[in-house]
Amino acid sequence: MLYKNIEELPTTIPVFPLAGALLLPEAELPLNIFEPRYLSMIGDTMTGGRVIGIVQPTDPYTDHQKPPVYQIGCAGRVSEFQEAKDGCILISLTGVCRFNIVHELPTDEPYRLAAVSYERFKDDLNIELDSSFNDPLFLPTLRAYFGAKDLSADWNALEKLPGNALLTSLAMLCPFAPNEKQALLEASSNNERGKIMTTLMEMAVRETKDGVLLQ
Repeated sequence: MLYKNIEELPTTIPVFPLAGALLLPEAELPLNIFEPRYLSMIGDTMTGGRVIGIVQPTDPYTDHQKPPVYQIGCAGRVSEFQEAKDGCILISLTGVCRFNIVHELPTDEPYRLAAVSYERFKDDLNIELDSSFNDPLFLPTLRAYFGAKDLSADWNALEKLPGNALLTSLAMLCPFAPNEKQALLEASSNNERGKIMTTLMEMAVRETKDGVLLQ
C-alpha cells in the first residue's frame, strides 16, 4: 500500500465523471483518455500527486459538459501511463480510498476540481482487515446470474479468489446499472457489498426466463 494514512492523500483532486464506471480500493481500472480536457487533466496529474477521483453522474445519460455527480467517489493513483500514436493516453488507475466531495472548487482548468474528505472511508487503507466475506449462496447465485446474462467465466479461478478480491472484481466487471454500481461503491463493508450484489443478481435472474428478459 503506497499510502499508510489518509493524511498522505491530497485533499484537492481532479474529479472525472464516468457513467457506469466503478473503481474500488486496491482494484485496477484501465482508461483510454481522448477528450482534450481530460488529456489536460492527466498531463497536470502526472506532474503532481497522480491522484484522480472517479465519480458517476447522477444521470448516466446526460450529455451535459458539467453534469451533477454523486458525492461519493473513489480516488485512484495513475499506476500505468502510455501515450498512443493517435494522441490518446492509456492509463491504469489503482484504487486507493473512497471520498466525500466537500465542495467543488472554482478553476480556470477545463476539468473539474474538488475539495474532498477521506475520513469516513479511512479503513479503505486497511482493506486486508475486511476480507471475511464467505456466503455459501453467493457462487450459486453468481452462476445463475452469468447464465441469465449469457456471460462466461473461469469458475475454477473464481472459486479460488479470496472473498475481497472476488467481490471487488465482480462489482467492477458485472453489467450492473450505474445506480447499482454506486450502491456497491458506497457499501460499508465487504459483507454489505456481497449482500447487495447477491440481491442485484437474484433480481436479474428473476427477470429472465430461458435467457429472455421478461416484459
